[in-house]
Amino acid sequence: MGAGAGAAELSATAAARHAQASYREYFDLLALPNDAIVPADVRKNVEFLEASFRRRGFDTQQLANDGKPMLFAALPGADPRRKTVLFYMHLDGQPVIPAQWAQKSPWVPVLKRRTAKGDWEEIDPAPLFSGPVDPEWRVFGRSSADDKAPIMMFLAAFDALKASGAALGVNVKVVLDSEEEKGSPSIGKVMAAHRELLRADAIVIHDGPMHATNRPTLVFGNRGAAKAMLTVYGAKVSLHSGHYGNYSPNPAQRLASLLASMKDDQGRVTVPGYYDRVRLGDAERAIMAAVPDDEAAMLRRLGIARPDQVGANYQEAMQYPSLNVRGMASAAVGDKVANIVPDSAVAELDLRTTPDSDAKYLGKLIETHVQNQGYHLVPGAPTDEDRRRYEKLATFSYQSEGGNAAGTPIDSAVGRWAYQAMVEAFGAKPEPVRIRMMGGTVPTAEIVEALGVPFAIVPLVNADNNQHASNENMRMGNYMDGIRTIYSLVTRPF
Repeated sequence: MGAGAGAAELSATAAARHAQASYREYFDLLALPNDAIVPADVRKNVEFLEASFRRRGFDTQQLANDGKPMLFAALPGADPRRKTVLFYMHLDGQPVIPAQWAQKSPWVPVLKRRTAKGDWEEIDPAPLFSGPVDPEWRVFGRSSADDKAPIMMFLAAFDALKASGAALGVNVKVVLDSEEEKGSPSIGKVMAAHRELLRADAIVIHDGPMHATNRPTLVFGNRGAAKAMLTVYGAKVSLHSGHYGNYSPNPAQRLASLLASMKDDQGRVTVPGYYDRVRLGDAERAIMAAVPDDEAAMLRRLGIARPDQVGANYQEAMQYPSLNVRGMASAAVGDKVANIVPDSAVAELDLRTTPDSDAKYLGKLIETHVQNQGYHLVPGAPTDEDRRRYEKLATFSYQSEGGNAAGTPIDSAVGRWAYQAMVEAFGAKPEPVRIRMMGGTVPTAEIVEALGVPFAIVPLVNADNNQHASNENMRMGNYMDGIRTIYSLVTRPF
C-alpha cells in the first residue's frame, strides 16, 4: 500500500464496531495468567498473541529470553519510501492476591458498571459482545489495562485498517516485552541481539495512563526507578525496655530522626544537591501549566488536604527526583509486640530518578548525608570493634531498579508526528494533552539506548485503572478511542 498525505480517519462508530468484534479475544487473553515469574504462563501468552498477530497478516518471531520469550511482529512488504515505527507494549502483569479482588478471580474478567451510589456492580457481559456498549462500562481483571488492552486495541485497529482499505503511512513493527513488570531486566540485551530485526526510525510506547480527562495524551519522558536500603544498629541484641530504656540508644528512634532529616515539612528533599541538576525553563513550565489537571479533584480522590510543595503543580512535581520511604521495620507491633529496645531498624526507600539525576548521583548524595549526620557506615552487621569505636552505626546501599529515566524534546519530529495524528483523529479543540515527563517508569531508556532512535509515549488507558493493584480495570470508552489513536498513527506518514 502506498503512503497517503495524512492520517486516515476512523469514525467513532467504526471504532466501536471493531472494538466489539475484539472483546471476546480480549476476554480470552485476560484469562491467561501472566506473572513473569512463571515462564510457562508467559509462553502461553506469547503463543496466544503470536497466533493473533498472524491472523492479521503479521510475520512473527519469538525472541529468546531465558524461557520467557518476547514477541516480535512486523507487517510484510515494507515500503522503502516510508519510515518505520516500532511499537512497544508488554504482555506480562503484576502478581495478584485473589482474596483482595471483588470478583471470582483476577483471571476471570468481568464487566461492571457504576451504581448511583458510586459502587461497581457486576453485570452480564453479553451486551459487550453483541449490543450497545456504554463507554463508562469497565472490564475488571489483571492486565485489563496494563498492558493487554493496548495490545488488543492495536490488533483491532488493524482489523479496521483491513476493512477500510486505508493506506499505511509507516512501516509497522511491534515488540511485546515479557518482563516489564519485573523492570525489563533483559530488554536491552534482547534488543541489542536483534538490532537489525528491530531497526526503526522511531519508537512508540503504548504504556502508562492517559490524562485523567481521557483526552488524547502524549508523553515525552518518564522517571526512572532506584532502590535504597538503610539499616541503623543499636545494641548487639534486643534489650528489656525496663532495664535498658533511657540507657541503650533506640535504633528505631534514630532511624526516624535520620529519615526526618532528609525532608522538610513541605515534602521537599533537604539532602544537599538533590534537586540541583533539574533545569526548567519558562517554555517548559508553560507547557506543564497548560496540562488540564484538576488538582482539587485530585486532592479529594487522594484524601489529603494539601500536596507536598516540590513543584508549582502536579506536572512540575514529576520533573524532580523523589525520595520515598516505601517501608520501615523494627521489632513488632500488635499481638507480637514486646517491651524491648530493638537491636536494629531498617527502611527501604524508592528513588524516582530523572534524566539529569540518576541512581548513582542520588544514592551518593544520600550516603554523604547519612555520614554527615554522624553515622559510620559499615557493609553489614557491625563487628565488636565497630561497636567500640563508633557511636552511630548504619548500613546504606542503593542501586537502579526497573529502568532509567528518559526524556525527549516536546518539539521532536516523532512528537510532532504523533501529535498531528491525534489532532486528525479527534480534532484540535480541546487539543491533545502533552506531558513532559510522567512519574511512573517504563523501559524507555533501555530501548532507546539499544536501538538509538527517538521515541514518544502514547498511553491509551484510563488514569483510574488501578494498575498494579487489586480490581484493575479498563474503561470501554478509552478502549474504543485507543483503536482510533492507533489507526491514525499507522496511517499518517512520519
